[in-house]
Amino acid sequence: MVALTAAIPALRAAGLIGIWNTDIAAGRSVLDEGAAAVMAGNAALAGQPLPLETALGRIHPDDRDWLFGQIRQARRTGGPFSAEFRVLSEEGNVRWILNRGTISQNESGGMQGLGAYIDTTVGHRNSGIPAALLTQGIEDPLFVAADRCIEAHTALMQGDHADLRDLSELLLTSIGRTLARRLEG
Repeated sequence: MVALTAAIPALRAAGLIGIWNTDIAAGRSVLDEGAAAVMAGNAALAGQPLPLETALGRIHPDDRDWLFGQIRQARRTGGPFSAEFRVLSEEGNVRWILNRGTISQNESGGMQGLGAYIDTTVGHRNSGIPAALLTQGIEDPLFVAADRCIEAHTALMQGDHADLRDLSELLLTSIGRTLARRLEG
C-alpha cells in the first residue's frame, strides 16, 4: 500500500482529478473527494451514492445530452468507456475532462463501473483544432459510426471470428483516418 500512497502525488501531477464507482442496477455513482469537487461541484458529496445528474452536475450544457446518452449506452452494454467533455466551475471557467473506465460484472453478478476523471485542459489550450470540431456532438454520422464499430469490434473480440475482427479493425482504422483528415483540413 505504500507504493500506491507514494503514487498519488504523481497521479495528481498527471491530471488525475478523482475516481468513480457505479452500481449500475441502483443507478448511483460514488465519487472520491476530487471527483465530487470537480464533477458534482461539492466535495462534501464524496462517498455518497449519487444519481447521474448530481454526480455530473457540472457538465457543460452543450456536452450534457450526448455525454449522458453515451453513459446510458455504456451502462446497458458494459465494457470499456471513454469520453472527453467539458465541465464548468462555479466561477464559469471551462475545464476539459477525460472519463475512462469500464463496466463489468462484479463478484456477485451485478454490473459495476469503475473509472477515473483526468483533467486534459492543458492539451486543449491553443490546440489549433477548430472549436466546431471540439464541440461536435454525437449527432455527427461519423462519430455514430465510430461508436457502433467499436461496439461491434468489442463483441467480435470475444468470439472465434478472426475474419470479422479483421474487417471491423479495418473499418475502425478507416474511420479514424477520416476523422484525422478533418482535424488537419
